[in-house]
Amino acid sequence: MSKKTHTLAALGAYALLFITTGMRSHAQDAKSKYPSMAPLEQYLMEHDAEIALARTAAPEAISKDASILILTRTGYQTAVEGKNGFVCIVSRSWMSPPDSSEFWNPKLRGPLCYNPQAARSIFPIEYKRTQWAIAGKSKDQIMQEVKTAFANKDLPAPEPGAMSYMMSKEAYLTDRGDHNVAHLMFYTPPLEGAAWGADLPNSPVMLVDKFTAAQPLDVFIVPVGRWSDGTAAPVM
Repeated sequence: MSKKTHTLAALGAYALLFITTGMRSHAQDAKSKYPSMAPLEQYLMEHDAEIALARTAAPEAISKDASILILTRTGYQTAVEGKNGFVCIVSRSWMSPPDSSEFWNPKLRGPLCYNPQAARSIFPIEYKRTQWAIAGKSKDQIMQEVKTAFANKDLPAPEPGAMSYMMSKEAYLTDRGDHNVAHLMFYTPPLEGAAWGADLPNSPVMLVDKFTAAQPLDVFIVPVGRWSDGTAAPVM
């Protein structure tokens, strides 16, 4: 597995890949560290600090007029009302796939800005998963709840054009070494990667396909060469 794939294997909400055979030793270590949800206080942030971190997900031209939601003891709550339809949050570890060794890692922080289409059709998944995590449900229970919600059409399919920004240089997406990379994410119903030229030689597009059977969507990841503040970022 390439260094690029290793790093992208730990990207935040909807960009987390499954643990591979070559990483099993890391997975075993992490499993012993994060076997269950930590006390909720460890996932919370100071109010103003979380707002500031959420805004770093996207360039200021986008995030300055976005709605900002922060995590509270009862779930995500609106801290700043926006006016451009974007929604910026800081994702937590329970947005990982259920077999991720860091599903309950309280250190993970993934600043993310959803565009209006994703705010309507992707953020509801994150909102619900957060509610179930706070309610004390296990990984298996959370994923079953998601599966049931999609089956009952209580959660929407991805809207055309749904995407998000994860360009914060302050993100912490994994305990492994290269824990961050600036990237965009595009959400679609399940597709063949060839539709986007994903994972082909020298293509910058990568596909996270059907990363959990409970959530019928794909995520196309495109690394970008700059952080949200405009400074140069490494491209894996």
